[in-house]
Amino acid sequence: MSKSSTPSKQYSRKEFLKKGSLIASAGLTLGIASCKSEENEDITAPNIITNKKYKWKCVTTWPPNFPVVGEGAILLADWIREMSGGRLDIKVYGGGELVPALEVWDAVVNGAAEMGTGASYYWAGKDPATQFFTTVPFGMNAQQMNAWLYSGGGMELWRDLYAKYNLVPFAGGNTGVQMGGWYNKEINSIADYKGLKMRIPGIGAKVLEKAGGTPVLSAGSEIYTNLERGVIDATEWIGPYHDYKMGFHQIAKYYYSPGWHEPGSNLEVMVNKRDYDKLDSDLRAIIDAASAKLNMWTISEFEARNNEYLQKILTESDVELRSFSKEILTTLKGYTTEVLEEVAEKNEMSRRVYDAYKKFHKGISAWSAYSEKLYYNL
Repeated sequence: MSKSSTPSKQYSRKEFLKKGSLIASAGLTLGIASCKSEENEDITAPNIITNKKYKWKCVTTWPPNFPVVGEGAILLADWIREMSGGRLDIKVYGGGELVPALEVWDAVVNGAAEMGTGASYYWAGKDPATQFFTTVPFGMNAQQMNAWLYSGGGMELWRDLYAKYNLVPFAGGNTGVQMGGWYNKEINSIADYKGLKMRIPGIGAKVLEKAGGTPVLSAGSEIYTNLERGVIDATEWIGPYHDYKMGFHQIAKYYYSPGWHEPGSNLEVMVNKRDYDKLDSDLRAIIDAASAKLNMWTISEFEARNNEYLQKILTESDVELRSFSKEILTTLKGYTTEVLEEVAEKNEMSRRVYDAYKKFHKGISAWSAYSEKLYYNL
């Protein structure tokens, strides 16, 4: 370190400590002020809390009581009911119980249900920008995605996008890095994707098309039958826990990794904005807090279960665990760049979101190269 650089760094450190001291002092002052204000009976609270009770419906894209994601919707309703002392009572309907799984967006937008849970990439047909708030192939993992949403401006963009459709979104869990999918044919080169019919949603579906495959979007309840009967040649779902529960190891021969198409899929809670705005301020805060709790609970459940069930798959079946070659992944990554540029050109908001996502991803990847990557290489 040169002598000329020393004073500025010392100054920065002193300024940092000085600011910290000022913030602490300000906090103490505010605390004293707030204590004094409580003694002043003339001061009126800015938010009036009523005892009004609300009964809401929550529709979800997941099958009823489906492990983790379906269970999470029920837990969310329970937490909100408990934290609100019963003032906000939410009844959860699994996919198909009140509306079809892929009609959750319309139900919440139109007010048929006040709340919904699912994944934003299901709504690419409504607005292409929605896809970026679930996952991007070769994009951010769960930790990075949460950093972008909560601390990198992602949530503000998501709220701006959904406000146009009378919705308020919340992060509602993350699957973590998914598996690459179940195949009944070997994928030894990019040419093996030619003519392949695969159940895959989101931007990954468009990448598959670039590789010569045919993407198929179907509800979770239809995947097993479609794969068993040869309607599709391959499917991705989530990870070992859910894949085992779905029974894919009984009907597919090859289990590939990594899940290049979904490296950290953020799930969503969305609320009808008109209904949300009618709530008392504390109830709105409770929805926010309960969604954040769901976000942490979901990724924790996935991480805790996936290793256990990967071992069950390998010991209870003849499935062969495979990894995509570097050549395949490099080619798919190139196709991904092409697809993302095409999506970004769809409308102004898609470009805005993509540019923000790309910038944050580039920065946080540089940090990860010196932290997690080096650690994992041990």
